[in-house]
Amino acid sequence: MKNFKKSIGVFLVVLAISISFSYKSDFFEIAKQIEIYTTLFKELNLYYIDEINPAEVMDRAISSTLKDLDPYTRFYDEQGVENARISAEGEYGGIGASISYLEGKIKVREVYKGYPAQKAGLVPGDEILKIGNTVIAEYEETYVRSLLKGLPGSEITLEFERQKKLQKSTLKRESIELNPVPYYGMVNDDTGYISFVKFNRKASAEVKKAFLDLKSQGMTKVIIDVRHNPGGLLNEAVSIVNFFIPKNKTVVTTKAKLEKWSTTFKTKRDPIDTEIPITILIDDRSASASEILAGALQDYDRAVIIGQRSFGKGLVQRSRKLSYGTQLKLTISKYYTPSGRCIQELDYTNRDLEKETIPKFSDAGVNSFKTEKGRTVFDGGGVKPDVSTEVKELTATTRKLVSSEVFFDFVTSYFFSHEAKGSPEEFVLDSNVYQELKKYLDDSEEVKNFKLNTEIALNRVLEFSKKDAIEFDKEYQTLIAKINKEKLSAIDENKNEIIEKITNSIVNRFYFKEGEYKYKMAFDKEIKSATEVLRDMGRYNSILGK
Repeated sequence: MKNFKKSIGVFLVVLAISISFSYKSDFFEIAKQIEIYTTLFKELNLYYIDEINPAEVMDRAISSTLKDLDPYTRFYDEQGVENARISAEGEYGGIGASISYLEGKIKVREVYKGYPAQKAGLVPGDEILKIGNTVIAEYEETYVRSLLKGLPGSEITLEFERQKKLQKSTLKRESIELNPVPYYGMVNDDTGYISFVKFNRKASAEVKKAFLDLKSQGMTKVIIDVRHNPGGLLNEAVSIVNFFIPKNKTVVTTKAKLEKWSTTFKTKRDPIDTEIPITILIDDRSASASEILAGALQDYDRAVIIGQRSFGKGLVQRSRKLSYGTQLKLTISKYYTPSGRCIQELDYTNRDLEKETIPKFSDAGVNSFKTEKGRTVFDGGGVKPDVSTEVKELTATTRKLVSSEVFFDFVTSYFFSHEAKGSPEEFVLDSNVYQELKKYLDDSEEVKNFKLNTEIALNRVLEFSKKDAIEFDKEYQTLIAKINKEKLSAIDENKNEIIEKITNSIVNRFYFKEGEYKYKMAFDKEIKSATEVLRDMGRYNSILGK
């Protein structure tokens, strides 16, 4: 009954909030619907023939309530709240490795240099089977993940499989700091580079530290890289913009249903540097706070934005405490850049639930706005760069491949069968690596392990054919064989892109995250593009309307 009362308490708050979206001030209707659900839930729990897990039933009800709003409005149980705190704070006690849970095994995805996992010799691809006396296959993912975390200084024994051989290692947990600036350095004698991957509570402090350190090394121009940066804390974005524009300038304005949650955020401190030339790298996965940073500096003609149009997340969330240590993070407002742009792309308010489609604001037409110096910029979905760089679109087959376990396992196989060559800045893969990948897929029939939508649909057809007593096996096998053959030829269209992704992954295995960024500084096309813009100050000033 404890779980039942807990679930009811959480659900009632969530239900009240979600219903209020539709019924607004109709409190009688809200109370009526809550009472109906409460009595229904009670009757089920008391009299349904089979045992009901109240927490599981309530989790499904909450998920159903929220799923038709937007992907950012979420409910967090106690563990989810702790994970969110860790993400925001950027610090926890653990082993220093990124992991994934798959089929009763934990697979190490990345090992962080200098932390317990690396010190104990773990490498990406290791499959953890036991944590202490706990056999992972016997427990759910959330519980298993929690076992890896603990007080700094406490010991943990792992049993894992590497290249089909069992191994065991004892690690001592440490305080793990998730640095939002994993790397910074000098691209050349006068140009600095700052990689920036998350807006947590350490973000502005770490960006400032990197910036001042690079200035002490002679930096007179800077590249800030927020590609793949999903955002985070809005206040941190405001603080970082403040480094480069004067005090008392508007950075972002939020507009909410409640007037008290509608706010204009302005710079509060004297800037660090209002003159240094800046380029900011963005891509289609730069979102939220990344877009506030890029959009504000673009609106003030303070930086040249380079790359691809950003993701287009113009929505702001706030966490609300619920009962029993749970939380609801819900969308409360939209944000607008200094010129007045809202860069939200998807219109969740008018989504078609039956067709499962979400309209785009850009489909309805874009609106123009003016920067401080009179340049024209647009809303309607993301921040459009001042200098666009082309990225070849990946085919459906390639996207499936590079995100699959097959691709990860090939990189693991390559790592164990090859030696590191020189420094990351000089790293070049063997010329036949692409053919090795295709042979790996073909010979081991691993190509079957990443499935296209066509295969998934065919599997459903096969299931229905059996239920309808229709002989379909022969035709099914023929079609699957054809699809697998087509997969191997379809990825050829993205050969160069696949080689690049293999290279980045291999460099990370040999030289860790630091080496991966050193490699990018030497070979990345967009970093080179940013360097060229900063080298030609006539072009730089022309882009900014100076």
